[in-house]
Order: sequence, then structure tokens, then C-alpha cells
Amino acid sequence: MDRSSGERRLAGGMDSLPADETTALASHSRELEDVSFGAILDADSESRVLWATPDGLEVVGRGIAARVTASGPDRFDRIRSKADATFGGLEHDGPRVARPRAFGGFAFHDGHEPSPPWSGFDAASFVIPRILVVRSDDGTWLTAVGSRDEEAADRLARWDDRLADFPAMQPSGTGPGVTSTRRTTSPEDWTSQVETALERIDGGDLTKVVLAQSLSAALESSVDVPGTLERLRRRYPNCYRFLIGNEVGGTFFGAPPERLVSKRGNRIETEALAGSVPRGETPDEDDAHAARMTDSEKVQHEHGLVVEAIRNQLEPLARELTVGDQTVRRLATIQHLQTPISATLGGDSHVLEIVEALHPTPAVGGVPPATAWETIHDTETFERGWYAAPIGWFDDAGDGEFAVGIRSGIATDETVTLFAGNGIVADSDPRDEWEEVQLKFRPILDELR
Repeated sequence: MDRSSGERRLAGGMDSLPADETTALASHSRELEDVSFGAILDADSESRVLWATPDGLEVVGRGIAARVTASGPDRFDRIRSKADATFGGLEHDGPRVARPRAFGGFAFHDGHEPSPPWSGFDAASFVIPRILVVRSDDGTWLTAVGSRDEEAADRLARWDDRLADFPAMQPSGTGPGVTSTRRTTSPEDWTSQVETALERIDGGDLTKVVLAQSLSAALESSVDVPGTLERLRRRYPNCYRFLIGNEVGGTFFGAPPERLVSKRGNRIETEALAGSVPRGETPDEDDAHAARMTDSEKVQHEHGLVVEAIRNQLEPLARELTVGDQTVRRLATIQHLQTPISATLGGDSHVLEIVEALHPTPAVGGVPPATAWETIHDTETFERGWYAAPIGWFDDAGDGEFAVGIRSGIATDETVTLFAGNGIVADSDPRDEWEEVQLKFRPILDELR
């Protein structure tokens, strides 16, 4: 495979390849005693990533061995082709779980341009870190990646020595404190936005749209993002956790409950997560809220739209497709309707093809997608950036896992900007929708106070 510099963009300071060099990436791994992932992430301005799943996989990465970026309507295809070139010829001597992976994500809109608070975040961007530490049921592994075999081996040895001095655990601390908050959308503006959406729904052009808000929290001191994620892990153990910090700009992080897709070979897993109510103060209140949600014609309609859209998006790619039974997903402060969906692919597909087919699901976009996107663009008063977009990883085989970037925020200096949204359907009430959105700010906002 031709791996010329014109086919890929490589970055990483001293590890950047000259324009005419075509050396393949190499990596080496060795097993570690356990180490604090938070300590690894407590770095300078170097690129850093964290990815953790509800089933126990946790990965942190530092530095950049390679980066691929893209923009425009064909950004999924361009990322995939650039990554294929970058991964081509990769040599790795460790177990499969410790393999190099590309971590990153996409902006919600393909026309996204980096600007505050999204400085440094392209419309699509993925990095293969120089250093990865992976914790799973198969143990804890250190992997080093370089542009030459000797470089990867030397980096592995240096980091193995360095990590020996790191603690096995690190306190997660407390929130930095919130001095004030500022909303991009007032209750009056929100009512107007919802009413605009309802007019389009009544006119027959739109069935559902997810409208969102942002909330900026000014902090007493800079936020410790890894510590915040660790506290979120303790309160929301069945959610994903992610962190993407660039050399410049802010750090995007979150604890989303929603899997977009997981691909292993020809098997994929996804889910519909739509409809929400608060948790109760007692078990009886909890059950009453859940019953109100499951019995609500509005909520069931909204949830059904998501299930049907995912089914329609996957059927052209799948040989078999199974929609599981609907359940109630209970988190610390909120409950959702959840329907698992699985499929066996009919051909050899890259996970990014599935991601492109699914994004945005009606849980964060709407039905029909084009009209929903237009409504979002016309009515929302802030830039979504990477909020509600695919966040995750993929490897050289085209396998990977992505979550939906909700319950998230971007930290810049002593400010964290949070994002939350809610689905608007025919009988939505602006006041009820407002209250539901505020509930979705709570997971991260509570940890900042």
C-alpha cells in the first residue's frame, strides 16, 4: 500500500516524519503492575485521551504518533482511508487488547470550524497515541508506538521506568467550585424554539427534533478533568467515560450513557436510548416515575422513532438484525427507556461505515434527519461542536467502539461549558422539556460544585 505523506497527516513533535519519509509505524508492549490512570493523564499540554466502557475496558494515551483529520461531507470516508494508510504495515508484538488504536471523534455538523470553546477540534480528528496503557480482564499493559521499531522499543523502556514511580491509585479530589453559571438559551428563547419546532411538526415536515442548550460554569479554580471523571465513574459505573485533550484548546470530556456502536468482526451492538424521567427519593417514587415513562404515549412514540430509525439505517448493512426487549435504564439522577439492537454484518465493513450510517440517531438529531438538522441549525443559539456526536476508537482491523458524546462538557481555563438536549415531538410542552434538559446538566455540574 502506498503510504506517502500526501495520504496522511502525521504529528507529534520529534516523532513527526519528514515529508518524503514513508516509514511504517511500529509498536511494542509489556505487562505492568497496576498504575493510576489519573497520574498518567496529569500531564503538560501534550495530547491525551481516556476511554472507558461499562464492561471494564479502560485506556489512556499520551502524545501523538500519528494524527488523521478531515472535514466536509466525506469526512468519514477520508478518515477511514487516511487511517488505513497510517495503520498499513503496523508491526505490534503484544496481545490484541494492547494494540494501537486511533482515538477521537467527529463534530455534530460536517461544516464545523474550530472556534472557542472548540479551538483545536476539527470536524473529524483521530490520534494514535505514542503511549497507551490498557486495563482489562487481561491485565494492565503498556504499549509504545513509534515511526521505527527502535524508537518504539526505546520509548517503551523509558515509560516502563517512568511508570514505576507512579502511584497505583490517585485521589479523585473534589470539585473546583462553581462561582456562576451562564446559559446560552433563556426560558423565553427556549419556549420560542420549541414552538418553532412544533409548528414544523404540525406542518408535516418534521416528526421529531432534538433541541439542545449549553451552560457555561465559571469555576473557582481550574478543573481536574481526570479527577472529575473518576468521581463520575463512582456515581455512574454503567456509563462510558471519555477525555480528549489537544495540545491547544480545551479538553472535551463526559460520561455518556449511550453506546452508538460496538463492532467486533462482523458483529455489531447498538441501542436506542430515548425518553427520560428523574429518579425518585424512594424505591416507590422511582418505580412511579419509571411507570409514568413506560406508560406515556409521547415517550413511547419518541422512543419508537429512534428504534425504527436505527433499524432502517442498519438493515442495508446487516445479514441478521435483532431488536431486544425494552427496559428501563436507571442512572444516579435520571432514568431512560432502552432497547438493545444487535446485528451480523453482511459484508466486510469498517466501524466508521456503521458510525456514519447511524449518526445522528434520532436520539440526538431527529426525524427526518435532513429537516431535523435544518431545524437545529435555524433555532439553536450555540455551536454544538463535538457535543452529541460520535466519540470513540477504531483499530487496524476496522473494529472499534463509539459512544454518543452527550452528558459532556468542554473545559477551558477556569470555565466548563456543558451541553444537554431533549427530543421534541408533537405533544411536547416547552416547560416540561426545559425541566428535563436541566436534569441532564446535573451529572457533570454536580461534580464541579
